[in-house]
Amino acid sequence: MIQPKHFSNIIDLNVPFSMHKKLKLYTGSSNPALAQDIADTLGVELQGLLIETFANGEIYCRYDESVRGADVFFIQSVVGENVNNMLMEVLIACDAAKRASCRTFCAVLPHYAYARQDRKASPREPITARLVANLLEAAGVDKVIAIDLHQGQLQGFFDIPVTHLTALPLFGEYYRGLGLDMNNTVVVSPDVGRAKAAKKLSDMLGCELAIAHKGRPKHNMAEVMAVIGNIEGKTCIINDDMIDTGGTLVGSINELKKMGAGDIYVSATHGIFSGPAVERLEGAPIVECVVTDAVPRVAAKGSEKIKFLSVANEISEAIYHVFTETSVSGMVGADLTL
Repeated sequence: MIQPKHFSNIIDLNVPFSMHKKLKLYTGSSNPALAQDIADTLGVELQGLLIETFANGEIYCRYDESVRGADVFFIQSVVGENVNNMLMEVLIACDAAKRASCRTFCAVLPHYAYARQDRKASPREPITARLVANLLEAAGVDKVIAIDLHQGQLQGFFDIPVTHLTALPLFGEYYRGLGLDMNNTVVVSPDVGRAKAAKKLSDMLGCELAIAHKGRPKHNMAEVMAVIGNIEGKTCIINDDMIDTGGTLVGSINELKKMGAGDIYVSATHGIFSGPAVERLEGAPIVECVVTDAVPRVAAKGSEKIKFLSVANEISEAIYHVFTETSVSGMVGADLTL
């Protein structure tokens, strides 16, 4: 007769149960380079996940090893030409992990899709940012880690914990390193909605703040109507959460130049660079454009004006705190106010 093993032979009772937790790190198809940097920073292996597409376009996911009882962290920037496929990968990977008895599933979303559709600006419009939140929760996602959501109040669309990070400290450190004269520098908010974040960056740099007032006649198009603040002859730092087609941004840059702005620097967390965005930035009167690797670098390859900062350290630290169930309030890059 086979004798059952004694409980103490399986688990060391002197070690707290939390120490037996297992962290499993996976990546989707959109940004494997960032996922590998995060894995290297954490000192863990990026685990195997088979993702295939059927001939009719349907997506298939299967984990290469057991995830039973594990805390699964799935890294996916929901962005790109196949943005809807990237979102479906998150949902299907979560469903597969939950059905394989994982303990928790955390969606690490360096870019959160459909974030711009966060309200009804016109009749009969959807609030798609809320719809995506509902889909994630319905799939079984337990926690979300995101960086620079289009608006901070998107966290309220979730009934699960959201760890909201910001790249502002990275930009602050970068611009301080350039040696700019902060007495002659102004951070320019591209619109009123971004003013709070711009104020935070200007405080980090110890410089002035200006706010551009824009009208938006249609999607992906805006016109600068006025600027609140003094920009004449000053070095301007425009900071936004994303650059998509670049049409609005370049139009704002040209208007600022007409109003007497000096050198113009551009920064954004998410460099999506759809369509002619890179060409527009290359031809714009700016010194440079700095974005993060929260969005893959593919679209900006070959550009002389576009530079990248890595968010791997910030995301790695957030994953560590979420996994160990410790506070994120003290970490650099934790967004507690935006």
